[in-house]
Amino acid sequence: MKGLLVQVRSYDRSVRLLMANQFTINLGFYMLMPYLAAHLSGTLGLAGWLVGLVLGVRNFSQQGMFLVGGTLADRFGYKPLIVAGCVLRTVGFATLGLVDSLPALLAASAATGLAGALFNPAVRAYLAAGAGERRLEAFALFNVFYQAGILLGPLVGMVLTGLDFRVTCLVASGIFAVLSLVQIRALPARGDDGQARGDGAGTVRAQWRRVLANRPFLLFSGAMTGAYVLSFQVYLALPLEVKRLGGEGRFGTAAVAALFAVSGLSTIAGQTRVTAWCKARLAPGRALAWGLLAMGLAFVPVLAAGALPVPGPGVARWALAALPPALAALLLAVGTMITYPFEMDTLVRLCGDRLVATHYGLYNTICGIGITLGNLLTGAALDASRAAGLPALPWIALWALGLVCSAALYGLHRTGRLGPAAAVPQPAPA
Repeated sequence: MKGLLVQVRSYDRSVRLLMANQFTINLGFYMLMPYLAAHLSGTLGLAGWLVGLVLGVRNFSQQGMFLVGGTLADRFGYKPLIVAGCVLRTVGFATLGLVDSLPALLAASAATGLAGALFNPAVRAYLAAGAGERRLEAFALFNVFYQAGILLGPLVGMVLTGLDFRVTCLVASGIFAVLSLVQIRALPARGDDGQARGDGAGTVRAQWRRVLANRPFLLFSGAMTGAYVLSFQVYLALPLEVKRLGGEGRFGTAAVAALFAVSGLSTIAGQTRVTAWCKARLAPGRALAWGLLAMGLAFVPVLAAGALPVPGPGVARWALAALPPALAALLLAVGTMITYPFEMDTLVRLCGDRLVATHYGLYNTICGIGITLGNLLTGAALDASRAAGLPALPWIALWALGLVCSAALYGLHRTGRLGPAAAVPQPAPA
C-alpha cells in the first residue's frame, strides 16, 4: 500500500484528483445501484417489466450518449463536462430516493445515465493528457481506485439500505455534490483540451466523420468488445453457475459475493505489478493479445468442472460450486489487469492524441452494444444448452471468443495497426 501511495504522489495534483474522483464516483454509484431494483419492486411495488424499464433507461441513456459526451468534452473542455456529470448525478440520485411516480423515476434514471456519459470520456481523456508519457502507469493506478470503489460501494450501501433506501440515495447524492464542488474548486482547467487544442473547431459532423474514418480504431474497438463481454460474466454466467450448484441459500449468496471480492481484491493488490511486468517484457499489442487469451482461458476451470459428477449435498458440492467460478473470476481479473492500461493507452495513440474524448465516447458505445448483445446470447446459450443436455457449450463459446479476439488483436499488432502510425490523418473540412 505504501508503494501504491508513493506512485500516486508522483503525479501532479490534477491526476491524483482524478484517481480519487473515480474511487468516489464508483463508491457513490455502487452503494445505490445494486439495491435500486429491490426498492422499485418492493417498497414502490412496481411490476417486473417496469423495474426493467427504469433500469434499462439508465443503461441506454449512458451507453447511447457516450459519443455525445465525448464530443462535447473535446469541444468545450474536459473540466466542464466532468462538473456537469457530477451535478447531474447529484440531482438524479436524490430524485430516485424522493419520488415514487413512474415519470419522475424514469427522468431520474435517465439523468444518472446521462451523467456517466458526460464525465466518463472526459475523465479518461483528461487523465491521458495529464499523465503524458506516463499514462500507461496512470491508467493502472486509475483501475486500482476504480475497483476499490466497486468493492467498497455495495458494502456501504448494504449498511445504509438497512436503515432506509432513501438514506442511501441521499448519501450517494451528497457524495456527488461534494465531488461537484471539489471539481469546481480544485480541478485545473487544462490548456490543451477542448478548443485550445483545435479539437473543438469545425462542426460536430466533422468530428464524427474523422472518428468514423479511423479504421484502425474501429477494428481495435471491435476486437476489444470481446474483453468486455468476457469480463461481464463475473456478473452473469459465473453467478448463475454458482447458484445452479450451490443453491439460492446463504452459501450461494456468499459464494457469489466471493466472486466479486476475488476480482476486486486481486486487482487492488496486483494491478501495478502486472502492468510493470508487462511493460518491461511485452509490446502493447502483445500484452493486449495475452490479456484476451487469459480471459478466454478463465472459463476452462468451469468447463473442466462440468465434466465431473455432481456430488450430493455437502462440502464436496459446495467446493464444486464455489472454487471453479472463483478461479475463473481470478483469471478474468488477471486478464483485465493486463489489458486495461494498454487498452486506454492504445486508444490515445490510435487517435493521434486528437479528439481523445470523442474516441473514448464512441469506444464506450461500441463496447456497450457488444456487452448487451453478448449478454443476451450468453443468457440464451445457458438456457438452451442445459435444455439440450450440453452444459459445456456456453463455456466453450466464451473460451473461443477469448481466443478469437486475442488472435484479432495480435493480427492488428503484427500489421502495425496499433501504433502511432495507424492514426487516421485529418480529413478535409466538411
